[in-house]
Amino acid sequence: MKIFLTITLLVIANVFMTFAWYGHLKFKEFKWFSSLPLVVIILISWGIALFEYFFQVPANKIGFKGNGGPFSLLQLKVIQEVITLVVFTVFSLVAFKTETFKWNHLLGFFFLVLAVYFIFKK
Repeated sequence: MKIFLTITLLVIANVFMTFAWYGHLKFKEFKWFSSLPLVVIILISWGIALFEYFFQVPANKIGFKGNGGPFSLLQLKVIQEVITLVVFTVFSLVAFKTETFKWNHLLGFFFLVLAVYFIFKK
């Protein structure tokens, strides 16, 4: 149960963070948004990122072995990084039609899967 909850919270956290970091690149297409000064865009991104913390912090607290969870600190970090890249890839392909997924991206993801394997290997 803690494995599923940790991973679910990490996915939700990364969705918020992806929108906080990259959403403004898409929203600039809206007239009202394109005229906002950079400081306002930063504040909006911080507001979105705040929600990321509502999910990221509990995910790490629940998932960390030191708190009775199933994952070591290194395992949590690798899981988070893989989730970040998967969420970002889906976001970029859906939101930005000009982005393409190429063979080298697939190869990079393969190496990430290998990284997860080796981090979890006993």
